[in-house]
Amino acid sequence: MNQVFLQALSRQATPYTPVWLMRQAGRYLPEYRATRARAGSFLALAKTPELACEVTMQPLDRYPLLDAAILFSDILTIPDAMGLGLYFAEGEGPRFERRIESEADVAALPLPDMEADLGYVMDAVRLIRSTLNGRVPLIGFSGSPWTLACYMVEGGGSDDFRRVKTLMYKRPDLMLELLRRNAKAVAAYLNAQIQAGAQAVMIFDTWGGVLPDGLFQKFSLASMRWVHDALIRERSEAGVPTPVPSIVFTKGGGLWLEEIAAIGCDALGVDWTVNLGAARARVGNRVALQGNLDPMALMADPAQVQAQALKVLESFGIPQQGVGHVFNLGHGISQFTDPEMVTALLEAVRDYSTKQRAGSTRS
Repeated sequence: MNQVFLQALSRQATPYTPVWLMRQAGRYLPEYRATRARAGSFLALAKTPELACEVTMQPLDRYPLLDAAILFSDILTIPDAMGLGLYFAEGEGPRFERRIESEADVAALPLPDMEADLGYVMDAVRLIRSTLNGRVPLIGFSGSPWTLACYMVEGGGSDDFRRVKTLMYKRPDLMLELLRRNAKAVAAYLNAQIQAGAQAVMIFDTWGGVLPDGLFQKFSLASMRWVHDALIRERSEAGVPTPVPSIVFTKGGGLWLEEIAAIGCDALGVDWTVNLGAARARVGNRVALQGNLDPMALMADPAQVQAQALKVLESFGIPQQGVGHVFNLGHGISQFTDPEMVTALLEAVRDYSTKQRAGSTRS
């Protein structure tokens, strides 16, 4: 198996900087769009293990330089399994039939049964692992408790987070109870993915950065710590106890890198607003770093894309034993990305990061 991604998360020396891309299976790929059309809807695609496996594999088949696969699913599977009725309105993104508005709504939220309610996800994990056949590691994931709460209270996406922040300020006790319930569900969900075969897990704290300092720690960070404290950290691979590294990504979380690292994760994802060299100096001897090219850089021409990739690698510097870097975007890839620009990016990362270690990079 290509272990370079897992080695980087463990801050071991690697022959080059491994790379995968957030949302690497998605609408920018024509083969994904064809499979999505065959499925009939996004939810049908996500809830059919064979199709989820198919689209998970598509970027790997197109881009042999990818070093990891990530489960194709959606961050809102948990609230859907809690009975909120997830659906996707054309051009509007995810919506819920029912919102969380009251104490009674929170009290009525069940802890989903991971096989009965979310078995399609575990079936997809098992099928993907089998299909990968050791080619690259598989990443499982979940939304963070706070990010899920944002969607659950807002009823979908939001520009101002008015409803969820109103609840947080008016009833911090109720918000914490919602986050406790979400944290239990997220931990159980990630553990079920690990047991089904996920070799690393990632928590997407997409909306943690909308919180002010102080409240980020109280609501988003605390609830991620609850999740992390309950995670399985080791699984058996062919009878051998094997660590399961964890990645935490708070979009807009550059202010709090030290505090996020302190929850015990193995790696921090950082967005494109963070200087990687400065982040390495702050936390790089405690956790690996993942990131952080601006996804919009891929809208440029191949030479410009490659130049931006090199800037990211140079900003981080040369990884070494005890310091790990996984190249990624600072957020999900845009649906408007030309697939050829991804080829240019991956080739640049592999070539330049290999030369960095050999000491033969440009002056």
